[in-house]
Amino acid sequence: MLKFPVSGQRLEILEWLRDPVAHFSPQRCGDLVEDGVTPSNVAAKLGVSRAVARTHLDLLVGMGLLRAKKVRRRTYYRRDEYRIAEVSHFFEKGW
Repeated sequence: MLKFPVSGQRLEILEWLRDPVAHFSPQRCGDLVEDGVTPSNVAAKLGVSRAVARTHLDLLVGMGLLRAKKVRRRTYYRRDEYRIAEVSHFFEKGW
């Protein structure tokens, strides 16, 4: 699970996705809370290209911290709160 280091930008993404309505502008399609956030919104917030944002998001999905949801031609990302709590519990116990 933790074979990819969690960089500062990835930690920022996780924090922003805790409350996407407060950190991202409304999207044309998809609900920020129910569906998640597009790589374009994350890229704009980070000030990087969409490809870089997508790489960060895909790594977080691979680590199990985010879930990806395809709606038509777009992919939306949101936190996997259950998995984040599970990982947090391991660290609290001194994993």
